[in-house]
Amino acid sequence: MPKFLYTAKNITTGESSGGEMDVKDEKTLAQDLRERGLLLTSHKEIETTKSINIKFFDRFTSIPLKEKMVFMRNLAVMVSSGLTVSRSIHNLSVQTKNKRFNKILLSVYDDVQSGKTLSDGLARYPSVFDELFVSMIGVGEVSGNLEEVLEILALQLEKESDLRSKVLGALIYPAVIVVAMIAIAILMLTYILPKITGVFQDMDVKLPATTLFIMGMSDFLRNHAILSVVVSITVVFAVKIFSGTKPGKRFFSLVFVSLPIVGNIVIKVNCARFARIYSSLLKSGISVVSGLAIVSKTLGNVYYKEALAESIAEVQKGVDLSKVIYRYPRIFPVLVPQILEVGEETGKTESVLRRLAEFYEEEVSQITKNMSSIIEPILMLLIGTSVGFFAVAMLQPMYSVLENIK
Repeated sequence: MPKFLYTAKNITTGESSGGEMDVKDEKTLAQDLRERGLLLTSHKEIETTKSINIKFFDRFTSIPLKEKMVFMRNLAVMVSSGLTVSRSIHNLSVQTKNKRFNKILLSVYDDVQSGKTLSDGLARYPSVFDELFVSMIGVGEVSGNLEEVLEILALQLEKESDLRSKVLGALIYPAVIVVAMIAIAILMLTYILPKITGVFQDMDVKLPATTLFIMGMSDFLRNHAILSVVVSITVVFAVKIFSGTKPGKRFFSLVFVSLPIVGNIVIKVNCARFARIYSSLLKSGISVVSGLAIVSKTLGNVYYKEALAESIAEVQKGVDLSKVIYRYPRIFPVLVPQILEVGEETGKTESVLRRLAEFYEEEVSQITKNMSSIIEPILMLLIGTSVGFFAVAMLQPMYSVLENIK
């Protein structure tokens, strides 16, 4: 049956309204509206969305954060402009260039059209729309302030994207240097070093341990190239699998928090995310306990998850959240519980947390700007040590030969 998008005026009050209706033709549309006391002023037939075939694995496919950020911002604008939720989602599905995201949005559109809520439709794709999304939108639908909740979510995603891009941008420089060092080392060991070591093998001289070590690495890479690649790939996959286990998560969470430079960034990023997400949840109307439960699942570091999980049990007993946070000085700097305590005393927890999030986001921004100047001496020291080790290993046999000649 055709679907029509229409605008109409109330015969009695003259107020304008709009919507969608499945009817046989224009005449039936006008008659149905007249029975409701409305006079049809304009209409347009719209395409009925075909059945969308969502594959099983599509439900667990991640969508780039930037795609979700743009979707949420545009959805907030469209809904605040008066468009229905279903029509807004349909429009956004057409605009997105990501094919998987397009299929997901069209499926959500079908769910909303069939009578389900937007939160129910989004909940079918937990890898794309996490519990933070679903819970906040669900509260917005029940309380009637969906527009405000969408704005909060859009801002949350923008801050998340900005924070992530700054951290990743700061890591690009050292990552490129390290990859280049590894590539040069492999080139030296497989092509250049064999030509030098060939001379040493013809000499009747005892080679030092450093030279033998480098020659052994060179021989292994040249004679077992395939095995070297297989071992490297296996190690990468083994680390990835281990990082997904409970012991692995605890190990890497501890390492990232404890590292001299990285640890400071990790702590401030997690504090910023905690403050921003928790503030957004409270502002949308979610209870303290439910908000803490959602935040604990959103943060990636195990130690933050455990701290917030304990907070839930303590808050349910009547203990202030700030008092629980004070127990974790290693992962929550003293400023966090102090600011939280002020918010609890004044009843402005949501606003003070938002300011705390802005403070830590600015701190991360300053650190990442200075990251190159911090890491550059360390990289230079690492490169110098590697080059020095290689030079000593190659020069020691030559000195031994010269001494024998004398």
